[in-house]
This record gives sequence, C-alpha cells and structure tokens, in this order.
Amino acid sequence: MILDKIASLLEEVKEMKAANAEEIEALRLKYLSKKGEINAVMADFRTVPAEQKKEVGMKINELKQTALERLNALRDALDTQEDNGQGIDLTRTAYPVELGTRHPLTIVKNEIIDIFSRMGFTLADGPEVEDDLHVFTKMNFAADHPARDMQDTFFVEQNPNDVTKNILLRSHTSSVQARVMETSQPPIRIICPGRVYRNEAITARAHCFFHQIEGLYIDKNVSFTDLKQVLLTFAREMFGADTKIRLRPSYFPFTEPSAEMDISCHICGGKGCGFCKHTGWVEILGCGMVDPNVLELCGIDSKVYTGYAFGLGVERITNLKYQVSDLRLFSENDVRFLEEFEAAN
Repeated sequence: MILDKIASLLEEVKEMKAANAEEIEALRLKYLSKKGEINAVMADFRTVPAEQKKEVGMKINELKQTALERLNALRDALDTQEDNGQGIDLTRTAYPVELGTRHPLTIVKNEIIDIFSRMGFTLADGPEVEDDLHVFTKMNFAADHPARDMQDTFFVEQNPNDVTKNILLRSHTSSVQARVMETSQPPIRIICPGRVYRNEAITARAHCFFHQIEGLYIDKNVSFTDLKQVLLTFAREMFGADTKIRLRPSYFPFTEPSAEMDISCHICGGKGCGFCKHTGWVEILGCGMVDPNVLELCGIDSKVYTGYAFGLGVERITNLKYQVSDLRLFSENDVRFLEEFEAAN
C-alpha cells in the first residue's frame, strides 16, 4: 500500500506545473510542508515491516528529492521568463531610482523660516483664492487703487455692487496678516509664507506667480528700531556676518513710514560690480510700521498698539544666494538646473 502511494505521488510531482510564483508556493505547501503529502508518507513509515524499511526509505528519499528538483526547475523557468522581458511594464521608472533633492525655492524658504522662527515668529497660513476685503480693503488700499485693476490682478469673480466681495488670486500674503489680526489680539508675531499672483509679463526678472514671506509684529511700544534690528539680524544670518543694510524711504498703502531695504552686495563686498549695477547695494525687501488705519480696520486699537511689517520675495533671495540669472528657471523643471542644488539640500 505505501509503495503504491509513493509511486502515485512520484508521478504527480514529475508532472507539476506552475504559471507564477504563487502557484509554485502552493505546490511546495502541498507536497513538502509539515502537513504535506510527503510528510504524511514519512509518518506512515513507522508501520512498515522491518524487511521493507530499506526499500521504502529509498523510495521516500527519491520522492522528496524529485519534488525539490521539480520545484527548483519551475522557479528557474519563471526567472528566465521574467528576464526575457515578459510581464515587464516598460512605462515604469527605470531602476535604480536616483535620489532627488528639494527645490531651490524650498531650500531658501525653509532657511528663511528657520531664521525668523529663532527670533520668535510663528507660521501663519491662508487661502490663495481670496476676497478683496482681506487682500486690499483691510490693507488700506483705496477703492480706485491700480492694483485692483483687472490688468494688474487675477480676478476670479467680480461684484459690481460691493468691491470688497470681489474674488481674486491673492497678490500678496498680507491677506493672511489681515485674517490673523481680525481673529487675534496682540501680541502678534507671525511670518506668512506662500505663493502669490500678479499679472506680470514673464521675463528673466518677473513672473505671473512667485513666492513671498511676509512678517508682522504687533505689541505695545514696538518701534522702527525694533524693525531695523530684526532685519539686520536676518540679513547677516542669511548672507553672512559682514552684511550691511540700508533703508531707503518708500511708500506702501499699509505701512507708514515705509522703506525699501538693501543689503551690501555679497559678490563684490560693496565695492560695485555688474550684479549690483556698480552701486554696491542690492534691494531685497520692503518694510515699515503698520499704518494705524490697518490696525483699526482689523479691530486692533492703534492708540494702544503699534507694529511693523515686512515682505520679501523668495525668488529674489534665491537669486542673490545662488546667483541665478533667470527667474523662469525656477518653474521650468529642467532637471539639469535642479541637480545643481543637490549639495545645498
């Protein structure tokens, strides 16, 4: 009886076939696992008469060896089939996949955030599709300000009866400051990073979208001196300890007094070169003391609190830091350009 069973199993294992790895594993479990057919025969070996044990033992070993060889042959055949390209998705990414890097704008943005975070500023965020109320009205823009013109700003929806309800792509992250001020009371110390949109002609120096980081600090007895010291600290952390700054009078609807800030050219050390147009200075941001009208429009008592605000373009800082000559390179996704920043990551 046991010899007949062994002979039957031997014929079965010699005829084993499998189309994939799952079927091969199923065959292994059927014949060679602890609860498999061959193990069951070996358990019956105890009942074999002594004079037959040698013959039966040899047959069991032959059965087990044949099963192992057949399973290995099936595995080799499957591997050869895969090597011949059958079943391979030719559209998948080639291997090995190379390790990428962060985008240069992300690298610089994170560095700027880190610098201001160490000075006590926290992150604030808001929607990119905004209403006129937060983008312009609460920032003290006049109803007929040119920035509200369709030629200057990307409007999504206009309301002819109430300009404050116009819907647009935000042209600066000041809208985030407005939302924070109307829902919080001082002290407020925030930075607002994000993408903004303006209807600009796309050139090497300008684009219809770019990235901004604006800062806001409101508390009692905040002065222009505080603003200057924070910006000097930022410039030296970002561009080096020898960096100098200068503030030039300017105008913004939401700050008074207002200023443009320049840094000493880190390429020529302030001596004058083509990069700084031989002035020794490069403009990097705008700033000023928050206009009392802005505080009042956002529900903050301007007789008790004062504050400062500043805004800088991440692309401009990245241009200065890595001497990128064309702003369009940041959004063209040219891998050759992006690979240059692997060491900076």
